[in-house]
Amino acid sequence: MEDINSFNIDRFEKMIDGARRIAIVTHMKPDGDAIGSCTALYHYLKACGKSGVKIILNDRHPAYLDFLADSIPTSDLIISAELPQEAHILLKDSDLILCLDFNAFHRTDSLEQALAESKADKILIDHHLNPKREDFDLVFSETDISSASELLYSVLIETRRIAHDPSALPPMSATALMTGMTTDTNNFANSTFPSTLKMASALLTTGVDRDYILMRLYNQYSENRIRLMGHVLKDLMTVTDDGVAYIILDRKTMDDYDIKEGDTEGFVNIPLSIDRVRMSFLLKEDEGKVRVSIRSKRGTSANRCAVRYFNGGGHENAAGGKLHIPEDIKGMEDAAEYIETHTHIFLKEENGDKE
Repeated sequence: MEDINSFNIDRFEKMIDGARRIAIVTHMKPDGDAIGSCTALYHYLKACGKSGVKIILNDRHPAYLDFLADSIPTSDLIISAELPQEAHILLKDSDLILCLDFNAFHRTDSLEQALAESKADKILIDHHLNPKREDFDLVFSETDISSASELLYSVLIETRRIAHDPSALPPMSATALMTGMTTDTNNFANSTFPSTLKMASALLTTGVDRDYILMRLYNQYSENRIRLMGHVLKDLMTVTDDGVAYIILDRKTMDDYDIKEGDTEGFVNIPLSIDRVRMSFLLKEDEGKVRVSIRSKRGTSANRCAVRYFNGGGHENAAGGKLHIPEDIKGMEDAAEYIETHTHIFLKEENGDKE
């Protein structure tokens, strides 16, 4: 981890020490790693005696992460989609902005312009490919790591306050870090490195209740999620001759099942349990676009497919993107054809074949 060195850790601590108003931001549609890393850093900063700390999210977090968000006073958790003016003013007035789990400002959606215009020092802690280093004053970037939560843990453990003693982490920080890592590895099913297991072991020794975390993450979903899952597996999942599985959720289907943000978490992983499936797609209708989640088995690059054909990117086997309406497809009725056509081309390209 080249960025985690004594010089950068010293800069990290000095930038925090010198800041009165600190903002923590993450990507749009925040997931477990985003909320986990933000929550962990918030409690670390409060333990450092920093009173003016705010978490600013573009969108409200999924309900299954309430057990983390509820540890933060409502006055310190600002949702830009609900309070856009307040969010932008806070970013403008901040002395320091800590950016977690995204590699470029545009991944924050409506916060992009405010971040770009802010004169505050900016620190990036991220595990995605190709970070825009020039936009930040200090960068901690590592791709061979499970999550932003693990990377943040690796940073914090080097600080003078923690000094390689995980038990010195605030208890809520430890819980949040374990949560973020657990969700981004799909409970150790992917992107798990030796450092990931060492982190998990260290956090368990501090008293982190992993059974409680798993209960809150995986046993607190709505009944409608389970009923939708049955409908998806029976009626909405298609597997092509190329070994590509895709699920398309239009707005009507999500409304019929009263699906909230986070209720489809993990759906995209399910088809990968089929032996002949190489890639899995979940498409969800949104305003003016289709949100795309992509997962793949080893040897097939979800990231390259996302970059080439889905206006996105991510990790080698876990990526995301979007299709614009009407630029990429005329409407949801064209999504299936787009998936089948472009994944066929992509897999031919990956195999070095020509049509």
